[in-house]
Amino acid sequence: MWKSGILNPHVNSLLSRVRHTNTLVIADRGFPSWPGLETVDLSLVDDIPTVLDVLRALRPNFVIGQAWMAEEFLRENTAEVRERFARALEGMPVIYEPHVELKRRVPAAVGLIRTGDTIHYANMVLQSA
Repeated sequence: MWKSGILNPHVNSLLSRVRHTNTLVIADRGFPSWPGLETVDLSLVDDIPTVLDVLRALRPNFVIGQAWMAEEFLRENTAEVRERFARALEGMPVIYEPHVELKRRVPAAVGLIRTGDTIHYANMVLQSA
């Protein structure tokens, strides 16, 4: 029996298929869905789990080269929320771009993990190193 790390078999399967320079999306509860894009829906209730919960679970075994987030995230959230995300993303370049541009990256991703996050524009596209 698997005893530590990510226990969800769907998330494990998705992560095992992300290769060098592939992308993976971690999305909030309201992020649009894309037909044909594998989506692992972890949402349970508001803010369980959050985007940062999923990111923290991935980081020990998923080498992230860079991340993209919506520039609207910076305008729509408090300094405290922005600081929590900055700490969680520490050590990797983060590119902020218009939300519309961020969504254009999604179809090329290996998959998407949906959370119950209610933070505005908490979505991120992660590129493997």
